Amino acid sequence: MKTAKELLLGYLENINDVDTTIELFAPDAAIELPYLASLDKQWRWEGSDVLYNFIKSFPKGYEDFAFKNIQILIDTPEQVFAEYQVEAVFKKTGKVYHQTYMGRLVAENGKIKLLREALNLVEVSKAMTV
Repeated sequence: MKTAKELLLGYLENINDVDTTIELFAPDAAIELPYLASLDKQWRWEGSDVLYNFIKSFPKGYEDFAFKNIQILIDTPEQVFAEYQVEAVFKKTGKVYHQTYMGRLVAENGKIKLLREALNLVEVSKAMTV
């Protein structure tokens, strides 16, 4: 059974391979980006089909989307907290998206039950506006 850290690293390393990534999640798992609510954007995705479509579409909006500089800050078998970065070009605007995420992953029975991430909305806005 995979630990929370192994699941997070698997998610981060395989974000561009939706079929591999979705296998890391429990059927009733959720991804949350709660600060997106302040932009009146959807901030929670739950369930296998919804997560599959979210993971499939998200990185495709960027050129060379990949997480890097992963720092594990808290590590237990069931939970992990980490910071990780991405620097990719947002295809619609051609602007570089610089982001540092903070993520808390909760594991249950060797699968991701919850991935809750915080991000800098100013960087989101800068990349997505013309």
